[in-house]
Amino acid sequence: MTEKDIFQTLTDKIMLTGSAIIPKLFSMIVDEEEAALLLTMPGTPKQLAQKTGQPEDEMEALCKSLYHRGVVFKSYKTGTVAYKMCRDMIQFHDATILWPEAPRKYLDLWQEFMETEWPDFARLAVQFFPKAFTRIIPVEESVESGGQEILDFESANRIIETAEKLAVTRCTCRVIAHKCDNPLEVCIQVDNAARYTLDRGTGRELSRDEALDILRLCEKKGLVHVTMNRAQGGHFICNCCSCCCQALPLVISEGLNLCAPSRYQAGIDPGLCSACGTCFERCQFNAIAPPEDTGADVYRVLSDKCMGCGLCRPTCPEEAISMSEMRPVDFIPA
Repeated sequence: MTEKDIFQTLTDKIMLTGSAIIPKLFSMIVDEEEAALLLTMPGTPKQLAQKTGQPEDEMEALCKSLYHRGVVFKSYKTGTVAYKMCRDMIQFHDATILWPEAPRKYLDLWQEFMETEWPDFARLAVQFFPKAFTRIIPVEESVESGGQEILDFESANRIIETAEKLAVTRCTCRVIAHKCDNPLEVCIQVDNAARYTLDRGTGRELSRDEALDILRLCEKKGLVHVTMNRAQGGHFICNCCSCCCQALPLVISEGLNLCAPSRYQAGIDPGLCSACGTCFERCQFNAIAPPEDTGADVYRVLSDKCMGCGLCRPTCPEEAISMSEMRPVDFIPA
């Protein structure tokens, strides 16, 4: 198998067949011999040593190196540590961008992929996966101060308060895109994801108070809370911007179902709105229409664009914005 073939094979394994950039990324992070090892996984170092004919101690050291680089993950299903190759683009993206020794040219090549190839792959992916992988969590103050009940799995506060382990990493999207000056170290890892990042050394452990402080900072900065789209909670709470995120720009510009909305939607009371424009400036989804577009003297929420993040409500000086429950509980997959 030629060098070109083997890196293309790795690309096929993570379901990005046809990409011209992903093989280049693989070639920057592993050599041809290491690429061949990835294709023999999963396996324990002993099993992989038997497959490749290499000494077990050397194989264990190599597996640990590949784990450090982010191209393999640990598995404990057999009771002994085994290693498996990253399964998809999301794992390859998130893990290797946090590779501590990643050169800037590697990160820049990732951004080139996100800008030139990712949109077409995303358009294809939503045709095969009817449910979005992630969903938005509303700013808790925006819902609870409206007198409504917010469930544990859609409360960023309660995900943190019930977590056994917490850690924080840099936002991989802003690391490669660096299109804004929003804070980097704000991607909160929960339980297994926290254990993974601490074991690998790509993040730092957080207390609950520290994690809650990060949430408040991100809300102040106007960043959107995003987690896994399932009712069991989530392994992370990302705090996303509309310029660097891998999903939100395509959600905003094309309506792609890459990130599901929360169960809530904002509404503006025209009798209270002073047309100050604060909500218009805060909304990342272009879901607030200004007076010149509404034909009135107030701002209005565009229901088809509102994602229910709640960032507009706490900063409204007139308390003219409320959040209404628009979707049933089973909207969030079990």
